[in-house]
Amino acid sequence: MDNHGAARTSRTARTEEQRQQDLNKIGKYQELEESIRVRAAAENYDTTLFQLTSKLLRLNPEYYTIWNVRRRCLISGLLSGPSAGSSPSKELPNISPSDTTNPSSDYSSPSSSDATPQGQGSPTAGKNGIIVDDGEYITSEGDVEILNSELDFTIPLLLEFPKCYWIWKYRKWLLEQAIVRLPTTAARKIWEAELTLASKMLTKDRRNFHAWGYRRYVVAALESPSLGGRSMVEEEFAYTTVKISADLSNFSAWHNRSQLMLRLLEERSADDAARKEFLKAELGFVRDALNVGPEDQSLWYYHQYMVSQIVSYASKQAIAPALTIVERAAYVREEIDQIKDLLEDYEDVKWIYESLLEYTIALKRLGEHGNEDIHIDEPSKWLAKVRSLDPMRAGRWSDVEKQLAQIGISIR
Repeated sequence: MDNHGAARTSRTARTEEQRQQDLNKIGKYQELEESIRVRAAAENYDTTLFQLTSKLLRLNPEYYTIWNVRRRCLISGLLSGPSAGSSPSKELPNISPSDTTNPSSDYSSPSSSDATPQGQGSPTAGKNGIIVDDGEYITSEGDVEILNSELDFTIPLLLEFPKCYWIWKYRKWLLEQAIVRLPTTAARKIWEAELTLASKMLTKDRRNFHAWGYRRYVVAALESPSLGGRSMVEEEFAYTTVKISADLSNFSAWHNRSQLMLRLLEERSADDAARKEFLKAELGFVRDALNVGPEDQSLWYYHQYMVSQIVSYASKQAIAPALTIVERAAYVREEIDQIKDLLEDYEDVKWIYESLLEYTIALKRLGEHGNEDIHIDEPSKWLAKVRSLDPMRAGRWSDVEKQLAQIGISIR
């Protein structure tokens, strides 16, 4: 029986020596875990406990409680103590997931978090000190060194466990500490390095949704006032083009693109003519992709999004809100005609038929609003074909048949 596409293989019997080695490893792991628990229960968040967390997290980065213990060690002594007040300029931005380390440090950078950072000794709260001067935080270099050291520590773990939530969350916490504790220029340098790491992670795995979400988080922070930011929407939109051109099946890149385009047009102060040109270009872009890979679900999802932008005539939040009903109907009809051409070479791709049916329903409804009589012959053939290609979704196709009947297309 297959397990996620990989055939299971029978396990070979272990020797007594192998079994004993495994038992020894388990015993050492349990001893390590118990040592951490005892010291944490006593609130003894010193460098010894800090080093113990390094050892356990290398063995099991999914153990989120140990990440919390590690945070405690940093807050209780290694990082500077909290300031009495909070500078308005250092408030955390309202953002989501983040990314990683200094681009100059290679992925194989040693885990310097094992040792106590220089100058720390036996840590005590407020070791580095922190003051406020004209609304700006002034710190020693200790916090910068520690935060970079911690970011370096997680890189080998990320490479081995790129989809471990807790590593990503810990890096996010470290970056937020940079905003709170460091001058804006120093904090921004760390965040910019993190964006470089996010790019490297997506080069390694272009579809890693953790890395994509983290990249969005980092970009949002770099754009925020907390880091003296500016809009990066043009750069990020161009980045999705690069990633899609390298891999048409990159669903995350298509999704990112859809989330950026309305803001892109807004920041460009695009008029109605520019918006129409943008719509035409995007339809051409995804249509070219469909001509290459019509079996790819991610392409159809993006194409459906683009068509939804056309038929949403009542929404001001659209690519081209000024289009008339007649213009919208013309766009949808053209897309239907273009998709019908795919049937000549790909008659067994269900996404083609599903999209044709959905767009036909949308076109008829646009015709009703524009008092236009729109006649289409093929829906009955398309519905019969998609039913044969995807019998598991019989209920879905029954609903489509009812929708067709509601707009005057009966299926016999």
